[in-house]
Amino acid sequence: MLYSLFEWFKEAGVKFPGSALFQFITSRVLIAVILSLVISAVFGKKLINYLRKRQVGESVRDLGLAGEQQKKGTPTMGGLIIILAILVPTLLLADLNKAYIRVMIFTTIWLGIVGFIDDYLKLRAKRIAQQQGIPYKKGDKDGLAGWFKVLGQVVLGIVVGTVLMFNDNTKVWREYTGVVKPGDTTIIKRTLDGQAKYFVEANEPITTIPFVKSHEFNYSKLLPEALRGFTWILYVVVVIFIITAVSNGANITDGIDGLAGGVSAIIGACLGIFAYASGNLRFAEYLNIMYIPNLGELSIFIGALIGACVGFLWYNAYPAQVFMGDTGSLTLGGIIAALAIIVRKELLIPIFCGVFLVEVLSVTLQVSYFKYTKKKYGEGRRIFLMSPLHHHYQKLGYHEAKIVTRFWIVTILCIVFAIVTLKIR
Repeated sequence: MLYSLFEWFKEAGVKFPGSALFQFITSRVLIAVILSLVISAVFGKKLINYLRKRQVGESVRDLGLAGEQQKKGTPTMGGLIIILAILVPTLLLADLNKAYIRVMIFTTIWLGIVGFIDDYLKLRAKRIAQQQGIPYKKGDKDGLAGWFKVLGQVVLGIVVGTVLMFNDNTKVWREYTGVVKPGDTTIIKRTLDGQAKYFVEANEPITTIPFVKSHEFNYSKLLPEALRGFTWILYVVVVIFIITAVSNGANITDGIDGLAGGVSAIIGACLGIFAYASGNLRFAEYLNIMYIPNLGELSIFIGALIGACVGFLWYNAYPAQVFMGDTGSLTLGGIIAALAIIVRKELLIPIFCGVFLVEVLSVTLQVSYFKYTKKKYGEGRRIFLMSPLHHHYQKLGYHEAKIVTRFWIVTILCIVFAIVTLKIR
């Protein structure tokens, strides 16, 4: 909004002191980071006090973990802090006419609503139990039904996939190696280091693939020649799967103070690097990755995301004063997935989202092995002392703060490796 306002003033010939800052993306990114931090700090404290007054406290399962009973009654729904700290700077500082910005705003609001409903239903179940004088035990069936969450993620996947496939403002540039005819307006010429390069715009389902020379993979290659006209359907299905997987991965990771928020902030920084490299023709040429125009504005959203997560850690770091709940974890996972898909780096998700992946695998392996051994031996056996993986380390006696810090370090290593893959062939 402020960006559009100052652009209007500029076109009208009206100048204000400091208005030039809004002409540069780097300035707006820095302002977005600072503003999101301020919003998190100011609004966060007020929200925590409000939630405490309304007795919107977390119910803790008796899992036999150290310090878990001290968490009982800690306010939840803190994800509202993150959502507000992302949306306000984005709405004020970004160009809202850009398709990528609109997609990310929709992603944030949509999954925020899904997560909020889930948290609200859980709190309502707790209050009903208290009114009836029944001891309340937190359960998986208190909130939204699992299929409803998946439905929300599917809808988001359809929106993101179709926009990237059919919107004219989400095209990528591919290097043109054919014969350039004079007057051909479909060929885009750019000069890099004195050498002419030719490109064509394309709405194709292509992505970056690590460890191969060309660094590009077209999803149409997965289908026979006769069915390649339906590649967009395959692409949307892939997008739905990625958004569902990463969103649920972030939700599972949100189990101890500061873990999901810190990991998400670090991954956001990684996606910011990818967006900058892919949105800069010179860097894209150097790294031999596809150039994606119009990604510049996305860095403002990413800056707000990083600031929101870091600001939230002020209250969520051990010992937590507030939990993000599904309102925050589902939203953060969906945002990370959507950003990775937009910058065409979704096949690198298993690397830079390695912590999310390991957490999901630990639950999957634990449940599968327990069911298998119970059927075979009549008694369920476990691989881990408890899943997800962070609870396994808690059972081993590690302090929450140490587990979180080491998971952050692992995430940084995963990100470094993901970036290095762009040059490993």
